Amino acid sequence: MNSRSKQAPVKLRSITDADRFFLRKVYASTRADEMAMVPWTEQEKADFLLFQFDAQHKYYMEHFPQAEFDLILLDDKPIGRLYIDRREDEIRLIDIALLPDHRGSGLGGAIMQDILAEGAAANLLVRIHVEENNPAMRLYLRLGFEKIEEQGVYHLMEWTPGTSPKEIRTDG
Repeated sequence: MNSRSKQAPVKLRSITDADRFFLRKVYASTRADEMAMVPWTEQEKADFLLFQFDAQHKYYMEHFPQAEFDLILLDDKPIGRLYIDRREDEIRLIDIALLPDHRGSGLGGAIMQDILAEGAAANLLVRIHVEENNPAMRLYLRLGFEKIEEQGVYHLMEWTPGTSPKEIRTDG
C-alpha cells in the first residue's frame, strides 16, 4: 500500500496465528469507550472482549473466505488491521482499525484514499458497514460514502466511482 499520508508509508502483511494477541488488542481498543460505561470489573471486561473478538474473528474467517486479512504496519510495527474482500462487483471493506495512538493522524484517511483509488481504477463500488456512533463515520461521509441501508446499529455505506470527497467545513 502506498499511502498518501505525509507520514511514512504504511505496509500490509497477512495476519498469522502469532498475531492474535495483537489483533485482540486492536479490537479491545475499538470498544474502550463502550467498556468504560459498564460497571464490570477489569477481568469481566477482558473476558467479554476476548469472547467478542473470538466470535468476530471466527465469523470473518468463515464468511469471507476469499478476503485479505492484513496487519497495517508503520515502520514495520503493527498499528492496526485491514480486512478487505475484493469481489467481482465491489470492494467490501470488512474492517479497518488503528490503535488509538494512530487515530486522527491521517493514516486511516490515506489508507481509505488508496482503497477508493483502487475502486475508481477498477470501476468498482466500495462498501463498508459502520456503526452509527463510530467516530470514523465523519471520515467516510467526507470521502463521499453514502448510507444506503440500515441494518440494526450498522449502516451499509457505499462509495461510487466518480464520487468526489465532500467539502470539509471549518466553520463548525
